[in-house]
Amino acid sequence: MAGIFSGLEKLGLGNIGGGNLFEDPKEKEAAVKKDAPKPKLQLVNEEDYLFAKKYKCPVCEKEFETKTVRTGKVRMKNVDIDLRPDYDELDQNKYDVIACPDCGYAALGRYFATLNKRQIDDIRVKVCMNYRKIEYKEPTYSYEYARSLYQLALANAVVKGAKNSEKAYICLKTAWVIRGETQRLDPNEDTYEQKKADNDAQEKELLSNALNGFVMARQSEEFPIAGMDSSTLDYLIAALAVETEQYDIASKMVSELLTSRVANSRIKDKARFLKDLIAEKKGESPE
Repeated sequence: MAGIFSGLEKLGLGNIGGGNLFEDPKEKEAAVKKDAPKPKLQLVNEEDYLFAKKYKCPVCEKEFETKTVRTGKVRMKNVDIDLRPDYDELDQNKYDVIACPDCGYAALGRYFATLNKRQIDDIRVKVCMNYRKIEYKEPTYSYEYARSLYQLALANAVVKGAKNSEKAYICLKTAWVIRGETQRLDPNEDTYEQKKADNDAQEKELLSNALNGFVMARQSEEFPIAGMDSSTLDYLIAALAVETEQYDIASKMVSELLTSRVANSRIKDKARFLKDLIAEKKGESPE
């Protein structure tokens, strides 16, 4: 847990974190990825794909602008086994957190406006009163800055008592951002090996947290969960289990998908790929 929130002290929120990230519903009731390719030469101007979008903060009620990727301007070139979209022109995942620069409230776009009075009060007391405003004036987001926004979103999610699925989704997308940074590291830099090792370890920790959160959400929340139907979530859980080398969980979810009457052919094809990948990782012969 501490590693996920490491760095929040710069924003005045070092007291947030510790304990369990997710709430176990039972207590309430009682592809490993391929090696990252070498970075390509930057042939496009990332700033050209962004625009400033206005928002009104539901916590402090001030208006602000945040950088947003222009819809339809970027082209998806690949989708990782855990459903991370990879784009040609820029890493769109860097821009998915909406953060109020005045009070410190932050959330992923789908959750930004959905606050009740208790959550607003909690955020005002535990986040806003301690938040240290940081000016960021660069035309595009660095990976360091993007990661700080995701940490801020996760801290807000913990404070407002968000559902396990929301916290799991933030962990997943933070892992995606770290993966994007790793792909763009320069192998010729002296610090490359250490930076890649650190990123890989942080990514795996976040994927493990995402897996735990989604498993708990599946047990206690109604669908859609984080915008996903049951088949998509089951596939994602299987993929995360593969990435974190929890093959028993992965095999169980894959088997359920392949015999499901509601899973579509696309999801079943993905599940078959995972089945073969699991057998490969375990040194078995695929059927």
